[in-house]
Amino acid sequence: MRFKTTDLCDDYSKELAICNQPFISYGMKKAFAGPISTVKVREDNVLVRESLETIPEGHILIVDGGASRNCALLGDRLASIIKDRNLAGVIIYGCIRDSADIAQMDVGLLALGTNPLKSNKNGEGEKDITLTFGEVEWEPGNFAYADEDGIVISERKLI
Repeated sequence: MRFKTTDLCDDYSKELAICNQPFISYGMKKAFAGPISTVKVREDNVLVRESLETIPEGHILIVDGGASRNCALLGDRLASIIKDRNLAGVIIYGCIRDSADIAQMDVGLLALGTNPLKSNKNGEGEKDITLTFGEVEWEPGNFAYADEDGIVISERKLI
């Protein structure tokens, strides 16, 4: 699937939501798109792992980590699940770790930054809910398109 968010904005601007939160790309895959699945956690990645292992192939996991920079919500082991399960990608409103290893993986992964500390393992959080960050709503089942220019969200599949 080849696309540019700029072209999507030119063609569908009236039906797109534009994420205003800047993210850093960590995986080798710089553009990715797919249906949205969601998880909301606070410095705990148990539900992130569960979601990576269970969401449908081709989906993008949106992780609302509350913009915490106190620990990482995903490292190289969880990033390998993205590739193994053929997920479209992951967007984390929080931090990752093992960034050098992840940079060598053919995955789509956006996050706010890095932190070497692993997260808690209490299993607290929520899955499959509407998230709000970056001045947009991340509704499960809607479609996200991400590339070097940003992230756009549509209620329907555009390409």
